[in-house]
Amino acid sequence: MPNEILKYQVAITLIPGIGDIVGKKLIAYCGGVEAVFKEKKHALMKIPGIGPSIVNSIVGQNVISRAEKEIAFAEKNDIQILFYTHPDYPARLLNCEDGPLLLYYKGNADLNAKRVIAFVGTRKATNDGRVICEKFIEGLKTKDVLVVSGLAYGIDSYAHKAALKENLSTVGVLGHGLDRIYPSQNRKLAENMLEKGGLLTEFLTNTIPDRENFPKRNRIVAGMCDAVVVVESAGKGGALITAGLANSYNRDVFAIPGRITDEYSKGCNLLIKSNRAALAESSKDIAYIMGWDDLRVNVKKQRELFLQLTDEQKLVMKIIENSKEISVDKLVIESELSMSKVASALLMLEFEGLIQSLPGKLYRLY
Repeated sequence: MPNEILKYQVAITLIPGIGDIVGKKLIAYCGGVEAVFKEKKHALMKIPGIGPSIVNSIVGQNVISRAEKEIAFAEKNDIQILFYTHPDYPARLLNCEDGPLLLYYKGNADLNAKRVIAFVGTRKATNDGRVICEKFIEGLKTKDVLVVSGLAYGIDSYAHKAALKENLSTVGVLGHGLDRIYPSQNRKLAENMLEKGGLLTEFLTNTIPDRENFPKRNRIVAGMCDAVVVVESAGKGGALITAGLANSYNRDVFAIPGRITDEYSKGCNLLIKSNRAALAESSKDIAYIMGWDDLRVNVKKQRELFLQLTDEQKLVMKIIENSKEISVDKLVIESELSMSKVASALLMLEFEGLIQSLPGKLYRLY
């Protein structure tokens, strides 16, 4: 992408008063991020929610030089700048209204991996918490998941280390810029993650790990995943915030139960008791609920059931097998069946656990 466009993409995130939601609306209103900076002042003043101070910042172009410095740092340090329209931007975040306008990413993991799961919990993790975290991630090894966490002390660190041990990609979402690592004791871990995973942040260089940055960090952890697992948590804390955000994004949330007398089981037990998380005793519980059961088992099941399907169901199944994802409309066209017959076949195939329905009336194999 030309640096000219990239310059404006970074610059719009620097304008005081423009957050992720307003920024996207502004870009949509003007017809593009570059158009925002080239729009006339009187036209900008007419946009709902855009006041004089924001307009003056846009027109004054005061943020452009800072944006150019950030781009230079990124280029020097092999950092990708992912605007929300970039193909490598975590697509799951696009379904979150407050998903970041822009992310800075260093690493080699696919942020749009087929299966993405976050492990979160207290910074004061117990040895039991460490062992449980390791066992769960070991159990998910065959599912080829991308493990996400926040590179903090405790459960976060254990999750990243366990993923590396099992040769799984792991990404740490940071509450500061990529010019530093916090906590500093995790510097070696972060370096190892760059070889099999990566580091992700929405924050500029020179951004220190202030307290208010971490809830913002947590929304990225929650939004870029299919599921969030809370391993240990007190009655309050960042892990519960992440779980709450995941609930609001319609992500699956799992909590590992503990004894009612244990301080760092209170949060997990509360999530389960209030129906905000499913109880998970092992990685098998997660795989079952998420539909991540071994593909070889599914293939065997498909072959056994295929003989019992009607001709119309077999035809629909065959078309879905040949596509990564396919819409209902395209199924109707390719099968040459009526909409009602396709819908009936899809319903039966889904009941049998052969296919999975996705947002946007899309279907794919389990």
